[in-house]
Amino acid sequence: MPLCLAQVYRQGMTADPRAALDRFIAALEAHYTAVAARRGEDDPAVDDAYYVLADAYEVYDEALAQVHGEATPFYLAEDDEDDDDEGDEDGDDEGDEQDFDDQDEELDQVDLSDGVSR
Repeated sequence: MPLCLAQVYRQGMTADPRAALDRFIAALEAHYTAVAARRGEDDPAVDDAYYVLADAYEVYDEALAQVHGEATPFYLAEDDEDDDDEGDEDGDDEGDEQDFDDQDEELDQVDLSDGVSR
């Protein structure tokens, strides 16, 4: 049975946002290192670092919400496999542009210079 790094990481999940942030930053650095040292298009080290990073982000976001009632302005994209199964109920792409416009409008409301949503 292969070891899933994301499951190992989650075992140490904490409600301490500072500790979760430190782990998230370490995961960002490890992901960058794996990408910079990539040994081909399908390097498993990059894939592993990707999943550890995604998990570290989720732990940090959850800890931040639990302790401070705050959230980050980011979200994790759904897996491509999940997207194939989902879609518009009527099977067409109408409405997708409206969804994008709504997301774009929400992003326009974030002022990155002081981190305050407007």
